[in-house]
Amino acid sequence: MSTTSLYLRPIALAESPQSEEGEALRLAGGLVYASRFALIVREGGKITRRERFSAKQLESALIGLPDEAAVQWEALKAPRGELKCGARTIRLESPQVMGILNLTPDSFSDGGEFFDKPEVAFPHAAMMLEAGAALVDVGGESTRPGAAAVWEGDELKRVIPAVEHLAATGAAISIDTRRPAVMEAALKAGANIINDVSGLRHDPRSLEFAARSEVPVVLMHAPGEGENLHDGPGYTDVVLDVFDWLKARRDAAIAAGIARERIILDPGIGFGKSVAENLALMNALPLFHALGQPLLVGASRKRMIGALSNEAPSHKRLGGSLALAMKAMDAGVQLLRVHDVPETVQAVHVWRGMRDAALTDFGQLSQI
Repeated sequence: MSTTSLYLRPIALAESPQSEEGEALRLAGGLVYASRFALIVREGGKITRRERFSAKQLESALIGLPDEAAVQWEALKAPRGELKCGARTIRLESPQVMGILNLTPDSFSDGGEFFDKPEVAFPHAAMMLEAGAALVDVGGESTRPGAAAVWEGDELKRVIPAVEHLAATGAAISIDTRRPAVMEAALKAGANIINDVSGLRHDPRSLEFAARSEVPVVLMHAPGEGENLHDGPGYTDVVLDVFDWLKARRDAAIAAGIARERIILDPGIGFGKSVAENLALMNALPLFHALGQPLLVGASRKRMIGALSNEAPSHKRLGGSLALAMKAMDAGVQLLRVHDVPETVQAVHVWRGMRDAALTDFGQLSQI
């Protein structure tokens, strides 16, 4: 039986509503505005309809469209709630930086620079926080293609001391893990967010535990199951397929008892996707606001940057990482997961300055 799916994709973005004479929608309560939208209908995996509307036209057209169109329209407009991380509150109307702390011997990005070296790892985490990271993402298992599985006991030994150290400083912390035992131990040690690259699929106990924990969770798209998250069946249309997958995982999480306001979605840049597919997702990021959740993008130092820049090694991908971070900010993404925190925070500050200036610049209208 064929299925019919509908999507509302913002296709024309603006820095301010006045640049469109007020005919622009504020996406997700942030500082990005959309003035034109594509209505896309897919039946049995094939796109059968694509129409373009202005914001005003779409408001009127909703009456004759399936209910899903109105649901996505409201989701595009709704401000995203703040994240409660212990004593800290992370507001999401402006982009926030999540600093990466890899405590593995085989990380693709730093080659084990912080593995079993608290005298190096802890000052690095402090530096990221001082530079302006809103939170630190602590991970003890590499999920790069071909990485060996990590024994749960080893993962615990890697991450718990770092979580305890960061919690003692009052930092907001996310734990990057697929295992409920690690999730539980990390939360007890002071972590505030669960970041699961398997979308809470790796262990059947994860959904139940995440619901009981009552902390925010990040659900990331990855096409594979089991140990190899990169090995999937391929895509009919990577953008719409990932959208449908994230929608299904969001709904599964809600059905399991996870409050909707605690769900963050991540399209999984670099996980089981070609360079072309990663680029398509980056270009389509505004669409994912129609799912109604805060968005996280982790494109920092990813393989696609090397592929587009003469195979630059991971530690020489700062320029590409910043370009992708800026693309995500322009799309209204709320959370940026990055290795190079000071440089990204500076980019966020400049981006925010430009947005604020655009909102207060009425010169173009006063000259008419």
